[in-house]
Amino acid sequence: MSPTAEEISGAARAWLGTPYRHQASTLGAGCDCLGLVRGVWRALYAEEPAPLPHYSADWRRAPASGLAEVAEAVLRRAEGEPEAGQLVLFRLGRTPVPRHCGIMVGDDRFIHAQEGLGVVEANLGESWRKRVAGTFVFPARG
Repeated sequence: MSPTAEEISGAARAWLGTPYRHQASTLGAGCDCLGLVRGVWRALYAEEPAPLPHYSADWRRAPASGLAEVAEAVLRRAEGEPEAGQLVLFRLGRTPVPRHCGIMVGDDRFIHAQEGLGVVEANLGESWRKRVAGTFVFPARG
């Protein structure tokens, strides 16, 4: 059975206020955007989804991030507008490659880890919406 949107949103909201820490994934102590998703995954499935390659603090400027490939490997691509309980990937800057991620918790709300702010809930306003590079559904358990 797949986790519900409420379970996923609740697991993501538990991270609100966690400080931003590059490559970390520890509730209350620190995480980056991918660490947030890893932590929510552990809350839902009790294990890491897959080994992750090292990524540097300036990964947003690197030629490719691999974020889309990891999402494709462990999640199922969703169609249509982002919905609560889905992972959303974002492009940053002028690159077509996704370099940021968050978890939808409502029709126009998502949770993500942002440098300088930590884990926050934000509006999926026009500036974020135009950067959406893909949405994904969490898989069934077991």
